Amino acid sequence: MCESMDEVTQAVLARNDGLAADLRDELARRGVSVANLLSSPGSGKTELLGRVLARAVQRGLPVAALTADLATENDAHRLARSGAPVKQLLTDGLCHLEARQLRGHVESWLPEDTSLLFIENVGNLVCPASYDLGESLRIVLMAVTEGEDKPLKYPTAFGSAHLVVLTKTDLAGPAGFDEAAFDAHVQRVNPGVEVLRSCARTGAGVDALLERVLAVRDGAPVHRPPLAPRPHTHTHTHEDAEAGLVP
Repeated sequence: MCESMDEVTQAVLARNDGLAADLRDELARRGVSVANLLSSPGSGKTELLGRVLARAVQRGLPVAALTADLATENDAHRLARSGAPVKQLLTDGLCHLEARQLRGHVESWLPEDTSLLFIENVGNLVCPASYDLGESLRIVLMAVTEGEDKPLKYPTAFGSAHLVVLTKTDLAGPAGFDEAAFDAHVQRVNPGVEVLRSCARTGAGVDALLERVLAVRDGAPVHRPPLAPRPHTHTHTHEDAEAGLVP
């Protein structure tokens, strides 16, 4: 009998959750704190992350970054200018990262002394929100140019965030961005979550973001979002098929 789509989805999610839990334990033993950055394309995520990495390097912090895209190594080249170890992860068409992909790079590439690992997930507010990567901190970013209603349109991403970062704040005026409405929408889907303002162009928010990640690394409590990662059903991997998880 063929499995229903819901059963397949639950099997894929359970497999990923198991791998993520194992990876989280492994990283904790190594003293590595992981920040998973989610956003739409064009949010300014790469530029902001590059600034954060550069600041960490200046302070002598053992930091590294993995950046994921469907194609090209453009973002890895940009982030490498920070001086931090950077690795590009190409997903070959997959619209998100999964724990198995991260585990392979942790085992084969991550420098031994790393205590902070930033993951720049694929630019997408739908698929990446569905998968736990074993992260210590899930950060959802959004630019003011995207419109203040995005938290309501993408409730899983914003509702599963430990921290929300609003980017390109220097463009809020020209974009007609309603910050009060945005804050209200964020709190509606994720009550109590902190919203950090940033502008990579001026450096605003760079130090604050780095400090938040360092605090989690050092044992500070993390905001408890109302949503856990939720599965989606339109994409499965070759590994899923080989494992018999896809009918």
